[in-house]
Amino acid sequence: MGYVSGQEHALLDFRLSLPEEWARDKQRRQACHVPPEVRYQTRHEQCLEMLDEWGEQVPHGWVTGDDELGRHTRFRHDLRERGERYVLGVPCTTTMRDLEAPLPAYQGRGRRPKAPWQSVTQWRQGLDAQTWAHLTVRDGEKGPVEIEMVRRRVQTRIERKRTGPEEWLVVTRQPLSDDRTLGPRASRDATDQDARHRYHYYLTPTGGSEAALKEPSLGELARVIKAGACIEASFKRGKGEAGMDAYQVRTWPGWHHHMVLSLMAVWFLIGETHRGQSLTPALTLPQVRDGLSLLLLAVFCPLGVDSICRRVQRQLLRNELARFYHHRTRKCLPPRKLRREIQ
Repeated sequence: MGYVSGQEHALLDFRLSLPEEWARDKQRRQACHVPPEVRYQTRHEQCLEMLDEWGEQVPHGWVTGDDELGRHTRFRHDLRERGERYVLGVPCTTTMRDLEAPLPAYQGRGRRPKAPWQSVTQWRQGLDAQTWAHLTVRDGEKGPVEIEMVRRRVQTRIERKRTGPEEWLVVTRQPLSDDRTLGPRASRDATDQDARHRYHYYLTPTGGSEAALKEPSLGELARVIKAGACIEASFKRGKGEAGMDAYQVRTWPGWHHHMVLSLMAVWFLIGETHRGQSLTPALTLPQVRDGLSLLLLAVFCPLGVDSICRRVQRQLLRNELARFYHHRTRKCLPPRKLRREIQ
């Protein structure tokens, strides 16, 4: 579970998911020191548990997640019952009915006709080109992040093909040439594409357990969708700066101890980065980590000339490797210097 604000983003909490087979195996539980009160929980139950624990402590306006969360109608129902506003990804195979589409002509007998059920992909293919609204989400490292969006009031189907509540369907598209993502992607059917664009689908509630919600603006929805990408960035930062994924443990307490220390290390680095930016505005979190590592080495292991040279050489080699793989991923020939020394 992560938190995203206007200034920073970080991971707040975590849960280790035990497979149902493991949760019932007493021998495995004893070998790994799993507490007896721990039971099997689905991913959605774990998410709701963390939300209930942190919801009142951390001010927030939205809950966002990938399509593995959004595809489960029960999870969306539980969020509405808690009065939470959400923007959850859904697969491109989601069945929906457009509540704003013109209805078929009434023949004068029987029930009045309603809009037909169809997948969100089929519905999207019938959109007019002028329906898409162009927005600039934020300034990225490679320039402005721009997307096009469509919002429509729809109904989806829940379990046993029953009609679900009204929700807003949000569709975003980006050119295939743009390799930047705006949100997490959990499964293969999370997106679809045509010859020019890649499409993502989201659902957000029109009302909660207490009262109807105000219609969200496209800019607000785009901001929340962008927050999903920040959560992915938090995972990368935890793995790259604090070794969150560099563990070799075989017990329940060992894994939790490692994760707690990793999150504390990331929080400390974020705090030191913001404190140092008062003097050096361009200071980044990796630079703070490198500075602290040099300070600790100077205290516990004084550096000589040879050590400094080796450190500089390693840094230069990393830079050269980064340039080489940057050229290779873009399918263009790297500079001759890199081809001779690295290949």
